[in-house]
Amino acid sequence: MSTAEVILVVLGVLLVLVIGNIVFSFTAERKNPPIGRFIDCDGVRLHYLERGDPAARCVVLFHGNGTMIQDFIISGLVDRLASRSRVICFDRPGFGYSQRPRARIWTATSQAALFVKALNQLGVRDPVVLGHSWGTLVAAAIGFQHDYPIRGLVLASGYYFPTPRWDFWMLSGPAIPILGDLVRYTVAPIISWAILPALIRKLFAPRSVPEDFKHGFPASLTLRPKQLRAAAEESAFLIPQAVQFQFRYSSIRCPVHIFHGTGDQIIEPEQARRLHKVLGRSDLHLMPDAGHMVTYADSTSIAQAVESLEIAMIK
Repeated sequence: MSTAEVILVVLGVLLVLVIGNIVFSFTAERKNPPIGRFIDCDGVRLHYLERGDPAARCVVLFHGNGTMIQDFIISGLVDRLASRSRVICFDRPGFGYSQRPRARIWTATSQAALFVKALNQLGVRDPVVLGHSWGTLVAAAIGFQHDYPIRGLVLASGYYFPTPRWDFWMLSGPAIPILGDLVRYTVAPIISWAILPALIRKLFAPRSVPEDFKHGFPASLTLRPKQLRAAAEESAFLIPQAVQFQFRYSSIRCPVHIFHGTGDQIIEPEQARRLHKVLGRSDLHLMPDAGHMVTYADSTSIAQAVESLEIAMIK
């Protein structure tokens, strides 16, 4: 086979993979349509879910890297909180059905600025802000903005201080312009599909994966090329963002509840202990035998922490 023929075969395979992944994305979205509403804010279309009494005190939820609104629903947090509060849960930029324009660098700071504008559009004042995993950085960034007061922060399974983590850099490949785009539309979805079951088990370890998550989480949406780009970018941004934030935590003025599983295999519990030492007004909750998905391990305690912040503000 000549060089020209080899090139043609390679190009043909790549074209088939691109078309296949586009069709797969279209099918995944047809099977899992948006479950919330949309708001256009600062040139970005955001998908969000609102539950509970619109006149009640508000709690805002930010999910972690690679996931979306459904994560909080399946964990039971949305329903628990909605029984007493107004709950707003966003798909962060690039995840679920929220846009992630390429013209911006989507750090936690830029996401926080966008969400503050969106919350103002929705008439949300003085909310409790809850973040899980990468979403804790977005929540903390809102806590830094003293021109938008919040009642308190609930941070779960967060990464707050820089450490040597080669795995994060290795996962950032699909974020590279051009080359990353080619990877995202060809082999990345296949590789991600192959490793996804093991990754999910690691997220929940040492506990087993809940049946509700196995059957209710729309995993196919996480394999879309556009969501793979968002996940890769956030893997690349995680350590630099922690470097930038590590000296700012002490400026947070509101009360903070910190949750972390002692068996977390994704982010070490020492991250939570260090943050607790830095913050002047924080409560540390280390959950025995819980993994990274601490929101599933004890959603009741997390909901109670949110409610305690709401009650404390009233008093």
